[in-house]
Amino acid sequence: MSNPPSPIVHTIFEPVTGTWQYIVADPSSLKAVIIDPVLDFDPCRNAIATSTADSLLAVVKENGYTVTHLLETHAHADHLTAARYLQTQLPGTPEICIGKRIVEVQERFAKKYGISEEEYTGVFDNLWEDDETFAIGELEGRVVRLPGHTPDHVGYLIGENIFCGDSLFDPDVGSARCDFPGGDAHQLFSSVSTLFSLPDHYKIYTGHDYPPTGIRTEPVPFTTVGEQKARNKHLKTGTSKEEFVAWRTERDSALAEPRLLHQALQVNIRGGRLPAPSTEGDSFLVVPVRIPGGVKL
Repeated sequence: MSNPPSPIVHTIFEPVTGTWQYIVADPSSLKAVIIDPVLDFDPCRNAIATSTADSLLAVVKENGYTVTHLLETHAHADHLTAARYLQTQLPGTPEICIGKRIVEVQERFAKKYGISEEEYTGVFDNLWEDDETFAIGELEGRVVRLPGHTPDHVGYLIGENIFCGDSLFDPDVGSARCDFPGGDAHQLFSSVSTLFSLPDHYKIYTGHDYPPTGIRTEPVPFTTVGEQKARNKHLKTGTSKEEFVAWRTERDSALAEPRLLHQALQVNIRGGRLPAPSTEGDSFLVVPVRIPGGVKL
């Protein structure tokens, strides 16, 4: 059995949210995809900027790529997606794609934030089926279901590389939280088992990196399956499901919510679109207010 063709992989780190973004290209046709792009958001000014997304566009232009797909691994809760912005800037209107279980996430959070069905229905151009394949020029991409962090989570297997989103992090960081609605530590353990079933030399590209203080200073985009199996501090080979689920559940119960949780979810279930503007041209995002028990205002 011959090895699959090797793509060109550009790794672009966004330091404010600790997010890895990827441009993956076919060297023969120069067709490319962009995975998990970031739209900058300043919560102090409630202001959006496109400098990070524009840096992706610069890489595309410099290398003469034609982007065919904008790929989301899941509905992110820690950054806003730049997929819609990129779609408006790139020629050919590349498809915005995500796993089919995004519908469950959209319905849940639309109800929470009071978003009308018209604002999220059909905002993604393609909802992937499990194990669906797609072409990137002469390369083949395959959708791999990886639930646990979120119910809609998928990864993308391209050549000998899997882009796993937030399923797994660098070995010295470990694994993703599972306490968001629809998250499940049992499922995450199974998803990591799926990743670990790949050949040891395959590369696992992660969705984030948070370099541990005193251990390293630079973010790392990938490690091999073999390295993850040997060194991942939460899920290395020999870790039982019961042990991981108990630890992950206890750990998640003490975590604060992501800084951009509410802004990110409201934009991301709309496929990167902002809420419809008011008559004065402003878009508004809903932020819940927590009131202590017994307090009446």
